[in-house]
Amino acid sequence: MRRRQLVASLPATDLERLRRRVRALAENRPAVYRMVDATGRIIYVGKAKRLRARLLTYFRAEFPADKGARILQSAHDILWDYAPSEFAAYLGELRQIRQYRPQFNHRGNVTRRTVLIKVSRGPAPRIYAGVSPTRDDVRCYGPFRSMPRTLEAVRTLNDLLGIRDCAATVPAVFAGQGDLFDQPRQAGCMRHEFGFCSGPCAGFVTERDYGRSVETAMAFLEGRTIQPIDRVVGEMQGAAAAARFELAARWRERFEQLEWLLAITSRARTAVDLLTFVYRDPGEDGDDRVYLIRQGVVLAWFPFPNNPLEREAVSAAVAKEAEKPSPPPGPLPLDAIDEILLLMSWFRAHPEALRRTASFEEWLREPAVRVTEAATAPASPAAGCRARAPECPPTAAG
Repeated sequence: MRRRQLVASLPATDLERLRRRVRALAENRPAVYRMVDATGRIIYVGKAKRLRARLLTYFRAEFPADKGARILQSAHDILWDYAPSEFAAYLGELRQIRQYRPQFNHRGNVTRRTVLIKVSRGPAPRIYAGVSPTRDDVRCYGPFRSMPRTLEAVRTLNDLLGIRDCAATVPAVFAGQGDLFDQPRQAGCMRHEFGFCSGPCAGFVTERDYGRSVETAMAFLEGRTIQPIDRVVGEMQGAAAAARFELAARWRERFEQLEWLLAITSRARTAVDLLTFVYRDPGEDGDDRVYLIRQGVVLAWFPFPNNPLEREAVSAAVAKEAEKPSPPPGPLPLDAIDEILLLMSWFRAHPEALRRTASFEEWLREPAVRVTEAATAPASPAAGCRARAPECPPTAAG
């Protein structure tokens, strides 16, 4: 039986009456809830596996030390929508945060813990390691685990290609752009003097040449070229042939850094690609759903089909997606990074859920059969993950 969606609107009142209303109305099942201020503006969106228990924790929080108490003090109303499952609540929370951008919501814990390699916008882009994507970023790669090692590898790539690592506020002045009578410029840091930066801040490189270096770096991060490694190998072999063994050792360190970077970017792409399947998510009272997922993004969902007509409708959507060619290697879609990271985290924390997945091709051969059998198979979660070990995507590479 399908459970109806309930939205409870709580009038402005004292905290004790608000608590009693929550006790009376909220049920202990998955939900997405919203805190609303006196103007009707949504100030916070949250999720809960057990809604009633979660909401009551706000009333036990200490003001002003606890964030939950501060949110409650600012709230005029609490609204909620029940979800058929915890997974559906996770997705609902993420999408409502995107829609409403509440003031008390920050990027989730998964995003804050994840390392990304980012390319900034502007005439002289920077390539750097960070966490959440920002408005200044045009490309992101990852996710990765180790910030220190990623920082070191990106620094090696930047040094090799002469890409700047200065602040975004430093203006770019390319060769040929200055006034004829300008005084000679000096680079803003020592990296140019050491040969690690091409000097786009002081007119030492043309915009075209700098752009080529950035394109080479992005091609390397996308697995389309190994030109930086080829150069390092050549320099290392040349230094060894000249008996300059200390220099050869330094070039070997750079080789190891770039080799590691090439490997983790490849693993990260694979982890995202593996999140492409049909997923059956069991809901309360049989309210199961089928999610159509490609590269970590939920494209559509349907009630689990229980008759040939429903199976045909789901299969038509799966077939349409299966006909699309796989996209070439590239950066993460900026507008879907949070969702990709959420799905990675979900399947990492719930490996048994992978037993309820089927590739597009498997679904089209036997619609709904495989995921039905997997969902009812008497096996432990660990056994399920082992049975599909190649498809257990890591949270992050590296």
